[in-house]
Amino acid sequence: MVFSSLTFLFAYLPIVLLIYFLVPIKYRNIWLLLASLFFYGWGEPIYVLMMMFSIVVNWIFGNYINKYRTDNRKKAKFFLILCIIFNLSLLGFFKYYDFFATNLNNLGLNIIKPLNISLPIGISFYTFQALSYPIDIYRFDTDVQKSVINFGAYVTMFPQLIAGPIVRYRDIAKQLNERLLSLEGFASGVYRFVIGLSKKVLIANNCGQIFDFVTNLSSTQTSLITAWLGIIGYTFQIYFDFSGYSDMAIGLGKMLGFDFLENFNYPYIAKSITDFWRRWHMSLSYWFRDYVYIPLGGNRNGLAKQIINIMVVWLLTGFWHGAAWNFVLWGIFYGIILIIEKLFLLKYLKKTPSIISHIYTMFIVIIAWVLFAFTDLNEGLHYLGMMFGIGTASLANDISLFIIRNYIILLIVALIAATPIAKTRFNPFNNETFKKLAPIFVLILLVICTAFIVDASYNPFLYFRF
Repeated sequence: MVFSSLTFLFAYLPIVLLIYFLVPIKYRNIWLLLASLFFYGWGEPIYVLMMMFSIVVNWIFGNYINKYRTDNRKKAKFFLILCIIFNLSLLGFFKYYDFFATNLNNLGLNIIKPLNISLPIGISFYTFQALSYPIDIYRFDTDVQKSVINFGAYVTMFPQLIAGPIVRYRDIAKQLNERLLSLEGFASGVYRFVIGLSKKVLIANNCGQIFDFVTNLSSTQTSLITAWLGIIGYTFQIYFDFSGYSDMAIGLGKMLGFDFLENFNYPYIAKSITDFWRRWHMSLSYWFRDYVYIPLGGNRNGLAKQIINIMVVWLLTGFWHGAAWNFVLWGIFYGIILIIEKLFLLKYLKKTPSIISHIYTMFIVIIAWVLFAFTDLNEGLHYLGMMFGIGTASLANDISLFIIRNYIILLIVALIAATPIAKTRFNPFNNETFKKLAPIFVLILLVICTAFIVDASYNPFLYFRF
């Protein structure tokens, strides 16, 4: 079940919210857990059992780590290591077993056979969430959760269960036990949800059609400009798709009384790749920083070790996104760029005119999206070649003009919406008079989104596969 579906909007969500506010406060986490398990099991019921098993095991390990973390650190560390192995084994088996089996077979090493296992939706996200709990207990960053129901509600919470943002236990530990529900907070959540839905349905889906159209063309039909228009469409699609989903998750959290951390901060206005990754998918960047980069030593043990740590983090970041070589290459690519910026480039970018540094950043980001978009490396490299005139028929053709004529307004809207200008200058809620009309504005947006969903044959969500 996805947020941008009629089933979710007009059946699941109203029922969940109605019962959530009707039941006594002490039973709300139980209802949230049950509703979230139903949400997760909508498409793959069998994996609900794995989810419940994971909840119980992580909760038990958390209790043991808490029991020994003061008086017997070695024993606490032992249970922490077992917990980490358990979580990574589940993730590794379901997400990476077939990848390694296939590659070994391709090398002629028929040691194991691919099982063609279906990937549990959102397993990368909720595995990282679950891992943060025992690690934070071991570090004394949070207290143990005595209720398995409350812990289960944290792991399975449907707003951010399958696509983030990655919510660390310590960030909402207090809210699990006691949270403030108010009409103002609920209204704020509804507004944030509808804005996210609009980004997804009205902008991301339509930008995605540009990329799909271009990638279905033959090389003889694809001009250099057509190739660039296609990947620009994808660049906007993945941003509004993922940031829109994060907005919806944050909005749903507010409706339920939770405050989730922001996940995006206008990444396409960044003036370096370092800056870009401080703005894009921030919950993932913080997770790798706090649980991988710093434990490895961070920048504390000299430049050489710091470079190794950066490459390890980005190799893992790429592999986290998917069990395919293009994601590994994507992670390595970003790791190399970040190291180059760390060594010398960043100080020059700070002195460079903003427009130049911004063009450099977006050029790197767009090139990286090509690597990310094509799981078949040969297809990705071929597309990259067409962007630079290799294998294309011409600089421009009738198809590129057709795309410009039909999508230029959409691309301009997407460009503006990807910057703070949309919020500061074009936000009607900055006007005190218009604020009174906010409910009507939100309702109109919801109706428009619903109309697009009813009529749409194209409504993917890119991050579900991760």
